[in-house]
Amino acid sequence: MHAEPPPRATELVQLLGLAPHPEGGHYREVFRSTETVHPQDARPARAALTSIDFLLVAGECSAWHRVASDEAWHLLEGEGLRLWLASPDLSVFSAVELGPVAAGRRPRHVVPAGWWQAAEPLGPYAYVGATVGPGFDFADFRMLADEP
Repeated sequence: MHAEPPPRATELVQLLGLAPHPEGGHYREVFRSTETVHPQDARPARAALTSIDFLLVAGECSAWHRVASDEAWHLLEGEGLRLWLASPDLSVFSAVELGPVAAGRRPRHVVPAGWWQAAEPLGPYAYVGATVGPGFDFADFRMLADEP
């Protein structure tokens, strides 16, 4: 049984109109560029840039997934966020902590296109932005649990 989410997290879900995300947590797309780009891989045209608000509370995690474009995570509020990272071939694993600027911590990190990633809050909640370019499309999204 999960504890009640912190009041601030509940407030953010309501104020920002966040909905459950397939990978866990809550999200809402806040920007989708009207400009399009043609990725150099086999994908069709994509929005040049997309951005979402994303919220995880203690006990939640963003399940292992990958996106076919670069994804920049930005800590907006909360104590911090741990990003777990794995290379596309799963030969390299690492973790990065987003948080207020301090030794070993920065408020932003870019996950390269095709890398596996997962996330968990370092405190009661983590409110982050995730910006993807070329823009996010669910056709470019893969959950590790769905891979052979």
